[in-house]
Amino acid sequence: ELTKISSKLESKAALICLDEKGQSINSINFAQNLEKFQTTYPKIQFVIGGANGLNDELRDKANLLLSFGQQTWPHMMARIMLVEQIYRAQQILANHPYHRE
Repeated sequence: ELTKISSKLESKAALICLDEKGQSINSINFAQNLEKFQTTYPKIQFVIGGANGLNDELRDKANLLLSFGQQTWPHMMARIMLVEQIYRAQQILANHPYHRE
């Protein structure tokens, strides 16, 4: 499975990995990271760790190692939460009132 993931990664893309060993950041900081990556890289790729997490090789490649907290989330739920955070980040960067701080 990790070989399949690695084969899909593009060397010129920013890599954000969701993993239990990642850092927990707030939505504004996530938005700031996305903005930085958008201006630096032609593409951003996301990888969500599976039941066994990610290996050190993938973690080391990540531009951002991110955690959605210490709870265990089903893969499909993590996808939904990631999409919502990407949407929220876009709204923050556009100064839209969707995000309340």
